[in-house]
Formats: sequence, C-alpha cells, structure tokens
Amino acid sequence: MAEKLAPEKRHAFVHNGQKVFEWDQTLEEVNMYIELRKGVQPSSSAVPSRQAMSRLASVATRHTSMSHDLAHPVKTDSSFWTIEDGEMHITLQKREKGKTWSSPIQGQGVLDPYAADQEQKRLMLQRFQEENPGFDFSQAQFSGTCPDPRTFMGGLRSE
Repeated sequence: MAEKLAPEKRHAFVHNGQKVFEWDQTLEEVNMYIELRKGVQPSSSAVPSRQAMSRLASVATRHTSMSHDLAHPVKTDSSFWTIEDGEMHITLQKREKGKTWSSPIQGQGVLDPYAADQEQKRLMLQRFQEENPGFDFSQAQFSGTCPDPRTFMGGLRSE
C-alpha cells in the first residue's frame, strides 16, 4: 500500500532549456538524479561528503556545473551517493522527517505553488499510511488546506 503513495514522477529543474537535475522526496529523504557528462567520473571532492553534506559541491553534469547550498539541513551520516549508468543518485536524509521540500537546492528549481501543495498532500498521506499500517490511504483526498506532515498531531518521531 505504501508503494501507491511513492512519488509518481521526478521533478525536473531546467535552466536555459537544459535539464540540470531531477528529484523526488519521501517523508524521510530527498533523492536527486544528475545525468553526468559522458566520460566524467566525479572524484570524492566533487560529490557530497559526510563532512560537507550541507553544501552541494561542484558536480560535473551533462550541461553545467553547480555549487549551491541545500535547501534544508540533512543527516550527514545517513546521506550518500551512487553512480549508475551515467547518472549520479544522491540520497539526502532529511533532518526534519516529514518536512516538505519545495526544492533540494536553495533558490533553484523551486516547485510552483500547485506542485508544492500536491507534494505536501502526498507526504501527509504517506504519514497517515506509516502511522496506520493496514489501511490504504492511496485514494484519500483533502478538502481545504492540507496540514504540514511534520507538525500535524504533534509531529513525527525522528529515528
């Protein structure tokens, strides 16, 4: 049932007509997907490290390089990156479980208000699913404003 509430598609950040990165999120993590330039193998200094996860280091992407602050704090010990088939996948563990991010990068590719609202609703349904296993919330809908998934009824427990 929880799979039904997983992100349906990735959000894309496009700059000057070129896709810079894609991303999605769950209650606990934000995933970034960066297509690398052909033949580029980033060094450990070119990707987020446990010591410097609060700042996204320069990453050689297909069309550009980027070096920007992350939008929100992350748990550095639980965040990691992998490279597969020419794509870097960065998993950032949210420090505030349930917080809805409008973008993983500060000031870059921010979701429009409608998309941000849809993300918040999806995360709230994920929270309901997590707190009530056995119930299927995949078809549930909100009327009116959706509550913040991390603060509704006392907030989520961080583990």
